[in-house]
Amino acid sequence: MSNFRGIWVALITPFRDGAVDFPALQGLVGKLLEEGVDGFVVCGTTGEAAALSHAEQLEVLDAVLQWVPAEQVIMGLAGNNQRELLAMLQDIQRRPVAGVLVPAPYYIRPSQAGLEAFFRTVADAASVPVVLYDIPYRTGVRIERETLRRIVRHPNIAAIKDCAGDVETTLALIADREVDVLTGEDLQIFTNLCLGGAGTISASSHVRADLYVRMYRQMEEGDVISARRTFYRLLPWMQAAFAEPNPSAVKGALALQGLIANEVREPMQACTPATLERLKVVLGKLDG
Repeated sequence: MSNFRGIWVALITPFRDGAVDFPALQGLVGKLLEEGVDGFVVCGTTGEAAALSHAEQLEVLDAVLQWVPAEQVIMGLAGNNQRELLAMLQDIQRRPVAGVLVPAPYYIRPSQAGLEAFFRTVADAASVPVVLYDIPYRTGVRIERETLRRIVRHPNIAAIKDCAGDVETTLALIADREVDVLTGEDLQIFTNLCLGGAGTISASSHVRADLYVRMYRQMEEGDVISARRTFYRLLPWMQAAFAEPNPSAVKGALALQGLIANEVREPMQACTPATLERLKVVLGKLDG
């Protein structure tokens, strides 16, 4: 099995005046590396990839690869035009990356056979490991349990970002040991680790990443009580981080810390003043 274990940050894309803010991105990545995260997912959902052109996505990837070892960088790869997606895959694979994060084709809602064919085609074309992104509430299609179990047997599929909300499927994937099972639901991080999962691809871990890393290491050491205490310390922040459509609240929190501008790309809306006030309280208690 490939090693995608630990705390992986679903990296935001900072903007300033409508353009990617590369100095802010560099500062944020450096801070998170110092706090011990295991890696980054670039241009995923949290990175607002759907609002970025392919050229912008590759520019962001190239920038992150200047600052982060390639084995710590996964690139998002999403779309419902399979030819364009495979062409983008080839562009990504000209760079040294640890893998690609691939959801089901959104909007078109393919059949189960269509999903199997899609992931098989992508995995066959991949020269880097594939992390399957199971997130039916964004793609509009559920990958049924047995379909998913067949898909992940492909030798090029190394991990799954599990956002389907079906604990029996999660348990089956962990028990099968075909792939590393990373939760994409931040409130499930502690549960994932208790069940034997591999860790997380997390949006909220932008803030106090050191505590997320501490929780993971406590679990690795078998100190469940301490890990649970760390999780409950983080819980109010995790809940607040999704008070608005992701990544608005995460960006709002980072803006309060002076790390980025409070800016997203339309039609996403920036974090509201009311949520910013809530975040000030939550962050103050988290750091207290």
